[in-house]
Amino acid sequence: MWVRRAAIRPVPSFAQVPLRALSEVEEQLAEDDEEARQKLDEAFARFEQTQPAMADRIAQVLGGPLDETALALGYFLTLAVWLAFDNVFGEELAEVTPLALAGVEESLKLDEQLRMADPAEAVDSDDVIAMEQPDVLSFVHEHVDAALEANASEVDVDDVHEIYRIVLIEVLALSYAVRPPTNWGIQMTTEFTA
Repeated sequence: MWVRRAAIRPVPSFAQVPLRALSEVEEQLAEDDEEARQKLDEAFARFEQTQPAMADRIAQVLGGPLDETALALGYFLTLAVWLAFDNVFGEELAEVTPLALAGVEESLKLDEQLRMADPAEAVDSDDVIAMEQPDVLSFVHEHVDAALEANASEVDVDDVHEIYRIVLIEVLALSYAVRPPTNWGIQMTTEFTA
């Protein structure tokens, strides 16, 4: 059991996204034909419709002055993360409200401040999120690293960090928006009494 000091709430185990879901989304987004582009446009529209607060917040970041690498990475990762959650949880994924989104942003900011204030702290905030959603963060890191390596001389690292941060916020916000399974309370009671 990991005991840690953090301002980031734990993600329930039922809300974890498996690696296979991310691989499926990656394959889907890699297709480059007319049908794939149409599905991508439909996915963007569905994202904006089902997660308006999250879509607006992401649009603010992507609408800022970003270099091409960061912008492409931002579009890919934010859509891939949402698609993975949507594919795994479907109707069990509730809408992230503006208040919930603001709460996630504040908890991440507070967690970062806690860690900066303690020079002995060996774990960064993104490490905490990686413990909560290991496959999602592994996927994100893989793509961020690939983008930085492929465009090392041209990429603005600050822009990529801004994208990385909004993806972390999206991961947490969507994780907290997953509704528990109907038998979750019964299952938890059984585990504690056994």
